[in-house]
Amino acid sequence: MPSTQRSALMLAGLLASAGAAHFVAPKQFDAIVPSALPGSSRGWTLASGAVELALAAGLALPATRRTSARATALFFAAVFPANVKMAHDWRHRSTPAKAVAYARLPLQIPLILWARSAARAVEDTAAGLSRR
Repeated sequence: MPSTQRSALMLAGLLASAGAAHFVAPKQFDAIVPSALPGSSRGWTLASGAVELALAAGLALPATRRTSARATALFFAAVFPANVKMAHDWRHRSTPAKAVAYARLPLQIPLILWARSAARAVEDTAAGLSRR
């Protein structure tokens, strides 16, 4: 299996795990939904979990990988406010808990870059095939 395909499948696994967690343990996600969003926190939790599962499925399929990878990068950017809220809410917790909350903030950057890389790998492969 080429490393680019393996990378996309690993990203799909990460998203599938996170998406499933939204349904298995939704309370932890409800707590970080920004209050400025309309509707219930649980609705946003379940919707974001469903989006993560859909993105994972799209990344797993070569035919939809490029579009899903691009959408994944946008999704990672879109959920950043939840990570900011978590860091703010956890500022008075124990040092290890704060470290987890604060570490999530810069982690969005490599996640976005990973998704963009998966999209580019598909584009590069397609360009290479079209030149043959």
